[in-house]
Amino acid sequence: MERRERPAAADERAMLQGWLDHHRDTLLAKCAGLTADQLARAATPPSGLTLLGLVRHLTDADRWWFRTCFAGEDVGHLHFTDEDPDGDFDGGSPATAAADFAAFRAEIAACDAAAAGRGLDETFTVADGRTLNLRWVYVHMIEEYARHNGHADLLREAIDGATGA
Repeated sequence: MERRERPAAADERAMLQGWLDHHRDTLLAKCAGLTADQLARAATPPSGLTLLGLVRHLTDADRWWFRTCFAGEDVGHLHFTDEDPDGDFDGGSPATAAADFAAFRAEIAACDAAAAGRGLDETFTVADGRTLNLRWVYVHMIEEYARHNGHADLLREAIDGATGA
């Protein structure tokens, strides 16, 4: 899986989008070449964390911050509910892997479309009363992917010994 290059010299918007794209690609690279069973395997006991769970979680995180919070779309969550708040991490299985990856790719496209042409200084208010802007969403999602890609590194190495990427 080829990852898009990290921008070295760009304006702020291109820099933020470029780093987010790079981290999204990194997650896909960590999952590349594995079977559905391997993707759904909790490889670092006692943790139940899986690569598929990370994909599902980040699908919902992108959806929440870009589409629900920033763009104001009424799209709900894909993988968890109030009754099952860990459904994103825990609900995947080998049988759902292909659909979960398709949802991830579709959500990235929808999130990028929701942010396209919008200013980084455009604000929105979240339920706790904080006013945030689109720049905050980009920075937060870069941080979210970076943290979870560290988890993905460890999971992938435990599954098949692959490191790097």
